[in-house]
Amino acid sequence: MNQQKQNGNVIAIVTMFFLFAMISFVTNLAAPFGTIWKNQYAGANTLGMMGNMMNFLAYLFMGIPAGNMLVKIGYKKTALTAIAVGFIGLLIQYLSSLFGADTDVFALGEYAIKLNFIIYLLGAFVCGFSVCMLNTVVNPMLNLLGGGGNKGNQLIQTGGALNSLSGTLTPLFVGVLIGTVTPNTAMSDVAPLLFIAMGVFAFTFIVISFVSIPEPHMRKKGETVKEEKFSHSPWNFRHTVLGVFCIFVYVGIEIGVPGTLNFYLADPTERGAGLLTDGAAIGGAIAAIYWLLMLVGRLTSSIISGKVSSRTQLIVASATAIIFILIAIFTPKEVTISMPGYSADNGFQMASVPLSALFLVLCGLCTSVMWGGIFNLAVEGLGKYTAQASGIFMMMVVGGGIFPLLQQFISDSLGYMPSYWLIIAMLAYLLYYGLIGCKNVNKDIPVD
Repeated sequence: MNQQKQNGNVIAIVTMFFLFAMISFVTNLAAPFGTIWKNQYAGANTLGMMGNMMNFLAYLFMGIPAGNMLVKIGYKKTALTAIAVGFIGLLIQYLSSLFGADTDVFALGEYAIKLNFIIYLLGAFVCGFSVCMLNTVVNPMLNLLGGGGNKGNQLIQTGGALNSLSGTLTPLFVGVLIGTVTPNTAMSDVAPLLFIAMGVFAFTFIVISFVSIPEPHMRKKGETVKEEKFSHSPWNFRHTVLGVFCIFVYVGIEIGVPGTLNFYLADPTERGAGLLTDGAAIGGAIAAIYWLLMLVGRLTSSIISGKVSSRTQLIVASATAIIFILIAIFTPKEVTISMPGYSADNGFQMASVPLSALFLVLCGLCTSVMWGGIFNLAVEGLGKYTAQASGIFMMMVVGGGIFPLLQQFISDSLGYMPSYWLIIAMLAYLLYYGLIGCKNVNKDIPVD
């Protein structure tokens, strides 16, 4: 009986690993897909980033409800619901390649917004609900299946590594399928990725349906739970309030840096990098390096975190990222460097790209440590208010949609590199938080 339970846990753990990877896969589809849509709308970067915006906007609505679902219906049913919703979201995105390309819905300035674009945005929004629920489920479920403690944390770290690996491969795969962005490039060109994702979701749904998962936090039927009334809330702690905005800003940085870089390299015009052949493929391959460096940074942080504080890591990472981006902004486009890229004719090879791309990619090492550092600093000393704060943090992931969209609006007006001044301002705030804002000045509030 114990052997059977153990085998069931192994299956559940492997399944959660797949879901951890799928979180990153689905999330990171939006930015490279955006190169297709921005080209269909005459290079409008703002419209190209709208899919990413819709994906993250869902967090604002689903952050806290997802946590409530865990309590009311349990991990298993919440995970199954998330998977089903994700499948539907991917299917809707695929349908955008079949319908509505010739149907005008409304005019937005000089652009006639087509029905297929609306369908795609709806699909991205639905996928956002799925990813938010999965984020809420996967981490505590892996910790639970690992028995908590070091083993539970080990499983979470392993899942996180797969998450980063998936984030590395996604823009690469999209770039390979697109090659060079042309007026004829459409969502049908990336349909294989959508089919693969839907297949994984369907398989995972079936597996989880037959796996027994413990539900220690789920309310039993008919059980009444007395709500504990707190005299304060996380909003009464200055360092938490500032930390909430940090999360809001950080996710925007994490998504905005590689997303705009991908757009920049995929743009064959004088405004962009000027890569006339396989720009989207090269951009996807180089953006993938950013996510690979995030994986390296996370692994490094897990090794040094026992000796180097979260505060120190946040300060060093923020300051270093500012330096990298300043170099990228002020380096002329004509100064180039060879980086791993992709050619439709020759496969993987070294591609000549602006030197700025290298320094933007290196920011992945910096952003990799920021989420954990901010979270640890923001919840320090919260005690019984930590759970409430966690729900708020999940809602603030919406910054990954808002700030990249704002950055693309700036890039449409001023250019790609000037848009990174927004990133510098955001990094400056993170640096302030690490130096000053993270200090708990509300220790007089009882938290036991």
